Amino acid sequence: MLRQKLETEIAKFIVENVPNIDQIRMVSSGTEACMSAVRLARGFTGRDKIVKFEGCYHGHSDSFLIKAGSGAATFGNPNSPGVTAGTAKDTLLARYNDFEQVEDLFRHNQGEIAAVIIEPVAGNMGCVLPENEFLQKLRKICDENGALLIFDEVMTGFRLAFGGAQELYNVKADLVTYGKVIGGGLPVGAFAGRNEIMDHLAPKGGVYQAGTLSGNPLAMRAGLKTLQLIKNDPEFFNRLAKTTETLDFEIGKILNEKGIAHKINRKGSMMSVFFHINRVSNFDEAQEANHSLFNNFFHQLLQNGVYLPPSGYETYFISDAIKDKEIDMTLEAVRKFEYS
Repeated sequence: MLRQKLETEIAKFIVENVPNIDQIRMVSSGTEACMSAVRLARGFTGRDKIVKFEGCYHGHSDSFLIKAGSGAATFGNPNSPGVTAGTAKDTLLARYNDFEQVEDLFRHNQGEIAAVIIEPVAGNMGCVLPENEFLQKLRKICDENGALLIFDEVMTGFRLAFGGAQELYNVKADLVTYGKVIGGGLPVGAFAGRNEIMDHLAPKGGVYQAGTLSGNPLAMRAGLKTLQLIKNDPEFFNRLAKTTETLDFEIGKILNEKGIAHKINRKGSMMSVFFHINRVSNFDEAQEANHSLFNNFFHQLLQNGVYLPPSGYETYFISDAIKDKEIDMTLEAVRKFEYS
């Protein structure tokens, strides 16, 4: 009874505060949430194929562990042992921020694409932002082709805004996935959407999903309290954005003074430092950055007490616990960085 009560309470809270969702289903991880959302999209549309973007990570479900084929008309290939070629053929890959490539995929796979899944602000190739109304164009092409748009908000949900990227970019996704943020950091996930889609889930519909630990009371209690604290602090997101902006500006200033080519991407409380001479707007460009230099940067800052994400492909998530003292410590560590 306690488990059901807590799960109902947090589900009601999220539905009331996030745009464009009527129902939410709790699972145990972000991987499970994305896997289940894709299964639901396939069940709802009666189609098999999905479009995902190079550099976006949606968990380790087989459908997502696919590398690119040679063009829009070709299938991707498994990039992990244990993923079958049969699974890979149903996953189509596009370049992030390349809408023409998405158009090509729809053109070559008419009536076969169930969904497009995307990190609305990518966080697994470093922080990469959507450009030129990219998300709005994805919404439009999905509508035109009867496909669903899935926002993987495991990173962006309740981080960029309380309503996540949907609120920030004013784009309505058909399905949204969440991760441990809704459990206050404890293991949990969820996927959510409109009634007409979510009603296809068992027991109402035929799309099966279940999990022994889904909606466990500890995560539900911690998650609800966390979200309530955020909701009741009207300056929370402004503080996060201001702290991130300060780090962006000051780190950039120091690196410029050192003559180190770099590009800093930032949105809200997400940011990344790329050692690259040009902008970084997709996975190819993220790969072109100087990752050897990043590794040197990471280890030197670590020696001075600042623990960055240990890969140039990871995003910095700025916490409300970071105050002036921590900012000053970080900037001092960057000043000590020796570039050779």
